[in-house]
Amino acid sequence: MAARKGLTLTDVLITVVIALVFAVIYSIWGGVYTALQPLGLHLNELVYGMWFIAAVVAYLIIRKPGVAIIAEFAAASGETIVMLQFDVMLMLYGLIQGLACEVVFAIVKYKSTALMISVLAGVAAALSTLPLDWYYGYLGHLETWNLLLMVGFRVLSGALIAGWLAHLLYRALKETGVLKLVGERKANHSEGL
Repeated sequence: MAARKGLTLTDVLITVVIALVFAVIYSIWGGVYTALQPLGLHLNELVYGMWFIAAVVAYLIIRKPGVAIIAEFAAASGETIVMLQFDVMLMLYGLIQGLACEVVFAIVKYKSTALMISVLAGVAAALSTLPLDWYYGYLGHLETWNLLLMVGFRVLSGALIAGWLAHLLYRALKETGVLKLVGERKANHSEGL
């Protein structure tokens, strides 16, 4: 039987389950982010990348167009449910972050599970949040050195948490053998750097 290129119902359901797991993690992670804020120097930005991880993990498992957007949007939406407060802007952030990851995955035609692709997706998601943050006005009030520090920490966090950690989770899941029946089953994809 030939593998289907489009998303199947199973793909969507697995993506949503991944998103719901991360929705719970995202809502808990807000406490970690908030706890680091008083330390200053934007150290809280070093953990910001957790909010991009659902898209990368879902892509690594399914490797089909649309999975990153669905995962990140569903995780952001699920986070609003877990926190018991409806927040359209949070869902907009999720949509934009998922889209940024999707662009990176489209460049490699949804075939690579390489660590570098995960890292680039995390960086793209981190950068995608900046225009919305600028729109809300608080970035424009920062001194240049402070803005560069904040952006640098956020990008680093996107690379390490959403990229490297997502890839580490994927490799750990793959080693268990649970991924044999999901996503793209062809062995022609790249797993190198």
